[in-house]
Amino acid sequence: MLVSAPVRPDRIPGIARGCLSARISAVLLILFLPAGSIEAQTPRELKRPFQIGERLTYEVSWLNMTAAIAVMEVVQMEGQNDRPVARLVGTAHSTPIITKFFPVDNRVESELDLETLAPDHMTFRRREGRKKEDIEYVFHQKEGMVTAVRGGTTESLPIPAGTQDIMSCLYYTRTVLPPNPRASVNMNVYHDKKNRPVEVRVEAIETIEGAWGTAETVRVRVIMPFHGLFMNKGDIHVWVTNDERRTPVRMKAKVVLGSIVADLVEGFPGLSAGK
Repeated sequence: MLVSAPVRPDRIPGIARGCLSARISAVLLILFLPAGSIEAQTPRELKRPFQIGERLTYEVSWLNMTAAIAVMEVVQMEGQNDRPVARLVGTAHSTPIITKFFPVDNRVESELDLETLAPDHMTFRRREGRKKEDIEYVFHQKEGMVTAVRGGTTESLPIPAGTQDIMSCLYYTRTVLPPNPRASVNMNVYHDKKNRPVEVRVEAIETIEGAWGTAETVRVRVIMPFHGLFMNKGDIHVWVTNDERRTPVRMKAKVVLGSIVADLVEGFPGLSAGK
């Protein structure tokens, strides 16, 4: 839960400050949640809730401070052989008060096959404090392999069918997960040289308030049997609108010190009103 008063970054314990930049960028990753398969329907049979030109902007709060601004966009691009493809672009930038201690300037791009909703190619430009890293994944979905380029090293590793990356997974989940309590999807996300099993489960229908006004939402619980990727302690909750757009409007995750909350502040036309 957020504390009642702001905490100065220079007075945060050293270990917590050392992890802060990772937590800020992790929020961007948390918003891009995973995919897999769902019984009876395929992406080709389902109407996509997102569209080219969608742009969602989030304020990321930690210890009652606005720590970062995260943006997710769906951009038009040309695919080979007239194949429908979109570029998913996610960015996370630390706010001035955080930048003084741990600047974050991250960018993720994922090329998404709009028919299968599986990624073809992903790049991650990570800039956190003094750490600079460029990561590239090329997904060979039909062959069940991914080629990863990181730190000057290239390797190919096996992946399950329908594997997602940290960007494409949210858009897949928005499409296939029914807004029914107790509905769930098991999924695989490839990240950091590992296949990550994740379950996304619908918990309840809730009406919540924010910059968007009042909206009826589907509260989703993301169950992850590991902690290193998102710096989270326990599961993550995401609220998406209970309409045809399935817009993620809020995310909350407990971390080592306090909680991270990401709220949508721009890009919410068409949200359904609460009942």
